[in-house]
Amino acid sequence: MLKILCGLAASCLLATAAVQAEPIPADVAAKAKLLRDQALQDSIAYELVESLTMEVGPRPAGSAGDKAAVEWAVQMMAGLGFANVRTEEVDVPHWVRGDLAADIVAPYPQSLHATSLGGSPGTSVDGIEAEIVRVTSLDELRALDKEKLSGRIAYIDHRMEPSRSGAGYSAASRIRRCGHYIAAERGALATLIRSAGTSHHRFAHTGSLLNRGIPATIPGIALANADADLLTYQVLQGQPVNVRLKSTAHFLPREKSANVIGEVPGRGELANEIVLLAAHLDSWDLGTGAIDDGAGVAIVTAVAKMILDSGTAPRRTIRLVLFANEEFDLDGAEQYAKNHRAAITNHIIGLGADTGAGRVWSLRSRVAESSLDLVDAMHELLEPLGVERGDNRASGAPDLGPMRKASMPVLSLSHDASKYFHFHHTADDTLDKIDRDDLNQGVAAYVAITYVAANIDADFGRLTPDTRAKRSCSAEDDTWKSFPD
Repeated sequence: MLKILCGLAASCLLATAAVQAEPIPADVAAKAKLLRDQALQDSIAYELVESLTMEVGPRPAGSAGDKAAVEWAVQMMAGLGFANVRTEEVDVPHWVRGDLAADIVAPYPQSLHATSLGGSPGTSVDGIEAEIVRVTSLDELRALDKEKLSGRIAYIDHRMEPSRSGAGYSAASRIRRCGHYIAAERGALATLIRSAGTSHHRFAHTGSLLNRGIPATIPGIALANADADLLTYQVLQGQPVNVRLKSTAHFLPREKSANVIGEVPGRGELANEIVLLAAHLDSWDLGTGAIDDGAGVAIVTAVAKMILDSGTAPRRTIRLVLFANEEFDLDGAEQYAKNHRAAITNHIIGLGADTGAGRVWSLRSRVAESSLDLVDAMHELLEPLGVERGDNRASGAPDLGPMRKASMPVLSLSHDASKYFHFHHTADDTLDKIDRDDLNQGVAAYVAITYVAANIDADFGRLTPDTRAKRSCSAEDDTWKSFPD
């Protein structure tokens, strides 16, 4: 009998310990589920992205649209009832695309659908006409003798394949950012690339070619996939292929933009700790910035609004930041990290939305090993949404990078990118690409884990500060393995 009683007592102790060790209290989990399910039925996310894209439209850094977007965001946050709505000034570049003509002159003349890459200089008034030299990778480009490329146009023909994870974008965007630097060192007059995108439509994909803030010295131009096929066909016929380029792209003097910030204030002893929600307010100029990153703006704003309206203030403060100039060089994120360096230890977790409006399919993290049980428990709340548990090597959205490098843990919700890179950085980035139900599923995933992060006693530890230099175009640099912008 004594053994039985001892056994029962031991079982009771074990059960008590299990309850005490539960990462998410039952009441917090229940409220997170309620908000999750509510978001699936109704959120304001679609109305927000509709307003931003239809009323403001394109908003590249330094432009009139950029300034209008900042004003829109301030009025929107104040109107939704967020506290401490404010702006923090950010110095940004102001690049103008201008006009571009790209044509095959020989052997078979045809016009090409192309676009200048962000930060590209223009050509002379007379343009450039030269033979092209085709390679398929940066390694091939580096291996070219200067004599082979000098006075010619480098053509980097790397095809990005679509996938749910969007994994191919890292290599494609590195070519976009690095190709022209390598080509210029070898005497090239300009660089053409196959677009960093997967579109079957005749749209070229823009994107920044600036790397570590170093100005480009030769024009960088992206071809639509169909036109890259055309150019490749002619090269493979074995005859010299000559291309004529004429561009008026140029920089204007730098301008002032701003990060726009609003908060859902916390309560009690954890009120000074921050759960950071991030998206970027700027966009490229070809489309209206619906998927990049109007959808992200809408998701994180809808999440914060749902928690604001939930009836009880969160224990931790939820800070919503819509960042300036993500597209060129993360100026807004870098400025925020500089402004808030002293408060980095109060930022207990960061979540960012910057991969469109596809359905969320994976939860990844970069947290202290001791906090993985907590993330696993958060993932259980997302399983009904069809969300898988990913690894602990997430980089977070690009705008979270400077804070993550300074030790802030991050959570990453991966959106289905199977079609995202059909439209990304093109004139096809418009509101009709957003499905309301898919957008709400994203809000549901974000709101569940945001609510948990803001209301539990536990935190996510700290990361080891990353003191490496910003990514470079050297052959040895491996920092591009994370998902870039």
